Formats: sequence, structure tokens, C-alpha cells
Amino acid sequence: MVDLGFRMLLHDRTRFTITVSGVAFAVCLVLAQVGLFNGLMDNAALTIRKSSADLWVTSRNTANVDFPQTFPENRVDRVRSVPGVARADNLIVAYLNLALPSGAQESTIAYALKDFKAWNLPWAMKEGQVEDLRRGRNLIIDDKAQRRFGAFRTGEYREVLETRMKIVGQSTGALSFTTTPISFLDYDLAQSLQPTLLGGRTTYTLVKLAPGADPQAVKAEIQRRLPYNDVHTRDAWAAKSESYWIVNTGLGMNAYLTVFLGCLVALVVVAQTLYTSTMEHLREFGTVKAIGGSNWDIYAILARQASLAAAVGFVLGAGMAYALVPLAARADLKLLMPLPFVAVTALGTLALCLGAAMLSFRKVAGIDPGLVFRS
Repeated sequence: MVDLGFRMLLHDRTRFTITVSGVAFAVCLVLAQVGLFNGLMDNAALTIRKSSADLWVTSRNTANVDFPQTFPENRVDRVRSVPGVARADNLIVAYLNLALPSGAQESTIAYALKDFKAWNLPWAMKEGQVEDLRRGRNLIIDDKAQRRFGAFRTGEYREVLETRMKIVGQSTGALSFTTTPISFLDYDLAQSLQPTLLGGRTTYTLVKLAPGADPQAVKAEIQRRLPYNDVHTRDAWAAKSESYWIVNTGLGMNAYLTVFLGCLVALVVVAQTLYTSTMEHLREFGTVKAIGGSNWDIYAILARQASLAAAVGFVLGAGMAYALVPLAARADLKLLMPLPFVAVTALGTLALCLGAAMLSFRKVAGIDPGLVFRS
């Protein structure tokens, strides 16, 4: 008897197509928007999570990794003397102007260390060797910078703050939330480029813990010795960097609003379709009751219709969302849709469609079985 629901829903193919299209659009909208949100948040803390640092020492009240503030570089000596610290090095993160062959100027977020390999930065190389950064005025630029900087090759030269530098390699996968290209250069070279701002100063101190050391205990001791700095674990610092963009840019509210609108579209389309279909087939529902069917049997019919619309709409919507992944990649955007999130979206789609069917439940509950015998 439940198969009657399929026949009713598929009887009007145009209406069924509209229903499925509405659900698919909503699913695609939710998956794509949240996937883009996840991708941007991943970029916001990418260098933090990819580095091998267990703790990050920052200047007081630094908002996120892309907005560094300087402090005296000799404070690293106090960090190194803390029990449980296996290694500590200074890291400079700074915005530098790079001159393009066209004569235009572009900004790059430069990461400067004395030993990049010790901290897994950069974590993936397309061309060249990280060690070459210590052999002169050299620069590694991430390959994604070509969208902003134009085509460049290893071995070419660029001017950074009016200093001629050689591109000795290309990293890959290093992205920032602001889409400003990331580059890597030697620590001492970075200080020489901006002696007034960076002379004798740094922006972060990276800390690697000794095996078995208690992260919270080491963090507390560093904080005690550096009262004018902040100390964060890797996860806490990544979360703070992500939270800054969510709160201060309205990105989180935008994502929530889009999800709400997607759900509202699905709810309205499915509810309207099922309600209209129910009104057009009241005699059929009356027949079900006349031959001994209960309200639960009718509810099962409506639930089956809603489930079919949800299943077909979700498959189509998810397919469209995944088809957007390579298109987004061409624009240097990431759509991250982990399986748990996709599964939650599937369950949410089913719940919304069943909720939409509730509007029809009340109407059919009071159907008079004698309706079928009336002219």
C-alpha cells in the first residue's frame, strides 16, 4: 500500500521534477557554501597546522597569524631555557612588496626562518630545495602566486623592497585566508630588508616540546617568564586565527544565513508539492481508509513520498556540489566537504522533507472514508 505514494508522486512528472530540483538546489547551496567556508578556514590556519611547532609564542593580543606584531628576538633564549623545550626558533611573518615585470607592485606574506626543515615549512616543494634559501638573496614563492604575480619560473629574478632576489624554488599548497601569495626567505635576509621594523625583532617564536613533556606545564612556564607575550598550543592558535575571520568579517553569519536559506527553499518546495499532491488525491486516501487503512498507513505513504524526494534531490545536489570542486580550484578556492558533514547534510535533507510532509499529515488525518463513495 505504501507504493501508492510513489504512484501519486510520480503521476505528475513535472511537479516531481520541480520538487527534486528544489531539494537539489538547496543541497548544492548548503554543501558548496559550507564547503567554501571550510576551505577558507583551512587556509586561515594552514601554516599553523602544517608546521611542526607544538607551541607558538606571539606578541600580546596578536589576533591571528596573518597580522603579526613584533617583539625582541632575544626572548627566544628564555624560551630555550624552559624545561621540556626541545627546540625554539624565531619566525618572522611580514608583508613585503614585490615588483612584477610589468612594473606593478604586489604584496606577499613572507615566512622567514633560519632552518625551515626543522619546522616543516614549506611542507611541499614543487621545484627547488629549501636549503638554497641560506645561500644568498634567494626566495621561494608558492606556485599559486602565479594568478597574482603572473607566470614565473625558478631561476628568474624579482625585486623585493628594491632588493634583487633570485627565485630558487616553488612551494605548493601554501595558501592564506586573504589570498595574498606566500613566500619563504632566510631570517637574516628578512631583517635586512626591513631593518627599522625587524632589526633585532621577530614576530613569533616556534617551540618544539621534548618527548613526554606536558604541553600545558611548559606553556605555563613560558608564559610566566614572558609576561608580555602570549603562548598558544598549535590547536588553540589555529582556532584563534580562524575565529578572528569568522567574527570580524561576518563570514560565519554569511555561511549560517546561506544554510538557513537553503533549508527554507527545500522546506517550502517539498511542503507545497506534497500538500498539493495530497489535495488532488484525497479520494485515494479515502479509499485507503475505506478498506481498513489507518492514519499510520497514510502517514507512511506521505513519508515515503518525502523520502523519495529527499533521496533523489540529495544525490543530484551532492553531485552538483562535487562538480564545483575543480571549478573552484581554478580560482584558487577550496571546497572542503568531509564525509561526516556530507552525511549530516543527507540526514538533514531527509528530516526537512519529512518535516515538510507534516503539513499534509493533519489534512489527511481527518479524511472521511465515505468520501470515496460520494459523487
